[in-house]
Amino acid sequence: MVEILIRGGWVVDGTVAPPFRGDVAVSGGRITDVGALPGASAEAEIDATGRFVLPGFIDTHVHGDAAVFNADVQLAALRQGVTTFVLGQDGVSFAPADAATLAYVSRYFAPVNGRHPGLNEGPLSVAELLATYDRRVPLNTVYLLPHGTIRHNVLGPARRRVDDGELAAMRDQVERGLSEGAAGLSTGLEYFPGAYADAAEVAALCAPVAAAGLPYVTHMRGYEDQAGDAMAEVLEIARASGVAPHVSHYHGPAGKLIALVDGARAEGVDLTFDNYPYLRGSSTLTLVTLPGWLPVADLDATMDALDDPAVRARLKRQWPAGLWQRITLSHVPADELRWAEGMALPEAAARAGRSPGEFCCDLLMATRLEAGCVFGQPPTNTEESVRALLSHPAQTTGSDAIYQGGHPHPRGWGAFARLLARHVRELGDWTWEQAAGHLSAHAARRFRLTDRGLIRRGFAADLVVLDPRAVADRATYEHPREPACGVHHVLVGGVPVLADGALTGALPGRALTPN
Repeated sequence: MVEILIRGGWVVDGTVAPPFRGDVAVSGGRITDVGALPGASAEAEIDATGRFVLPGFIDTHVHGDAAVFNADVQLAALRQGVTTFVLGQDGVSFAPADAATLAYVSRYFAPVNGRHPGLNEGPLSVAELLATYDRRVPLNTVYLLPHGTIRHNVLGPARRRVDDGELAAMRDQVERGLSEGAAGLSTGLEYFPGAYADAAEVAALCAPVAAAGLPYVTHMRGYEDQAGDAMAEVLEIARASGVAPHVSHYHGPAGKLIALVDGARAEGVDLTFDNYPYLRGSSTLTLVTLPGWLPVADLDATMDALDDPAVRARLKRQWPAGLWQRITLSHVPADELRWAEGMALPEAAARAGRSPGEFCCDLLMATRLEAGCVFGQPPTNTEESVRALLSHPAQTTGSDAIYQGGHPHPRGWGAFARLLARHVRELGDWTWEQAAGHLSAHAARRFRLTDRGLIRRGFAADLVVLDPRAVADRATYEHPREPACGVHHVLVGGVPVLADGALTGALPGRALTPN
């Protein structure tokens, strides 16, 4: 007698072996047997006839740090087969943080991460943050130490190099965070204050990460035509520290980008990356429109600057041609301007009777710099580039989902389903067995989750049952919050969290630590 038996499906086990007909038995949160089990009996059975059974997917780059508590977000992820979120991305999240830093990151990254519903005013340790997730949500969570948060703890908004004492204090926070269960270090070298760091600072903080056998995950200092210089910095950090780097949301001209990855790996650097199947990105409006000479790490000072006509005049001179046409407003947390959500910025500016630049500054001030946007990436990022990067053996999948606002990017509701529907079933960029590797097994290895990512006896029972003919994304740029279809059942730690496409209400998700 077992607790749950998934009967009669095609098992895609994550090893890149072909699918095979079999049953999967689950008890005590673990897979107890896999294969033909005609005599097995169970407290509950799931009929998987004509369906595929895969290991739960791991979203290697997702901004669910606060949104994971939202039932709509939980449904969006589980309806795509995602059972684990990797949080703490882009160098900005909630811990470790003193009170001043927690206030800063909660406001600065509100359009990306949202506001965590269970935090006090700080200070907040990594262990305390992980406890807010553990068995409180239906998905597993993994947490990366955010470099920008740690830097703000020690230097505040200072725009300068660290001294030896400050660097030692930052390293102490990294070591403590690792001891409390963090799975690596992340940087956001285009966000603030992380952008003020140099390679030597990051390498020093990566040394204990390398010693722990964990990755350095980076939003590089540039993409597209800047990817060469940005990757050179990544490799400088890797060589100096010995850390294994992982590049977030890698996009741009595939030939150039693949050559950079292959060159690094040929040199012996254990480099991996994630990407998602869309040609538009999403972030804060500040990142897309405000240059680094503004004091963005000091939010009130930035708002004062935007109120200065001389600053606005300088911005007008420096904004590149074609900027405004690329931007659609996704998150406008100001009652008087919420009507602009979902509109192209020039269209919203015209409705307000302002130039695009003036309207952008007005909107940033009205939202206290908490506005978000969807933006078109440069034309060097093409569908062919996305497909070529997907096919690289060093690829994992990160949705880069941002769930804030009334008109977010659809990737949080559709990235994984889109990969299965379009890039497996329609285009054949992956086979189903390769998909299980890219969406689960590769990520489990990268973050040292040694008992996940495969359907194997003794492994954690994070399992997905889907219809390979019906799985599809339904979220679009016009209607971004439409859950995917075709994923019928999901187990997390052996507990059903999705049954017949609906949330069960169970909260078995663990705050996973490397093992």
